[in-house]
Amino acid sequence: MSSTLARTEIADRLALAGYVADRGLSTALMLMDMLKRPLLLEGEAGVGKTEVAKALATMHQAELIRLQCYEGLDRNEALYEWNYQAQLLAIKIREGGDARAIEEHIFSERYLLERPLLSAIRRQTSAVLLIDEIDRADQEFEAFLLELLSDFQVSIPELGTIRAVTIPRVVLTSNGTRELSDALRRRCLYHAIDYPDVDREARILLLRVPGIDAALALQIARLMRGIRKEDLSKTPGIAETLDWAAALVGLGVSRLETDRQAVFETLSCVLKTREDQARMTREVADRLIGKVA
Repeated sequence: MSSTLARTEIADRLALAGYVADRGLSTALMLMDMLKRPLLLEGEAGVGKTEVAKALATMHQAELIRLQCYEGLDRNEALYEWNYQAQLLAIKIREGGDARAIEEHIFSERYLLERPLLSAIRRQTSAVLLIDEIDRADQEFEAFLLELLSDFQVSIPELGTIRAVTIPRVVLTSNGTRELSDALRRRCLYHAIDYPDVDREARILLLRVPGIDAALALQIARLMRGIRKEDLSKTPGIAETLDWAAALVGLGVSRLETDRQAVFETLSCVLKTREDQARMTREVADRLIGKVA
């Protein structure tokens, strides 16, 4: 099978899973499987990075295991923890016994609580591991990830090195709120995701919004392009487009220029701050609608 055919097949399968991918993303996903490397997706919030991992899991009928990163995330919350209450109970029951035997017993698989990273590499069948918004975690946690991303193994002091039973497909996402280390980037393939162009966003609407027709989908996509060019504090993403399109279809809107009042009144689906709603006056909205009519 040629690489072009592989890319085409990936794009087709992602579409069946509800995600419209461009050629660049399809190629990156093809290389991720070919080279068994993690894939780092970078872009603004709302461009669909997380949805790639969800669609990938659906496409491969694999379990999606998600690690949501945040400031202060540590290895125990990401990798494993010990069931301390059960351990204390076991110690109490065996009180007076051989100390070494008790220690070996309580630091065994029976008392190990898997967290997302450990769960992903111990699956018998391949999973999709989503490490979401890695840029929100600190550099220490990022450094901790390097062993997993390089060798698909983790080290647990009480148990030793645990290697992947089946290598998971690993997708990392970043909104670019801080610069990631060169060490992490070297271990990953990379693809930048931007807001979709008009044609691709229209195809997303046709795929994801029941009952929408092609003409309305294209108008909404064009209007979203115009809105994103405005001076907004929070640029709306694809999720906002989907919500807005579903609202307009639900209200029976078939053409934006013929029901401008409904379009204006549903801007709360798209504009998520008081400042942005104040900027989008009726005059501004009418001007933008006029450009897509």
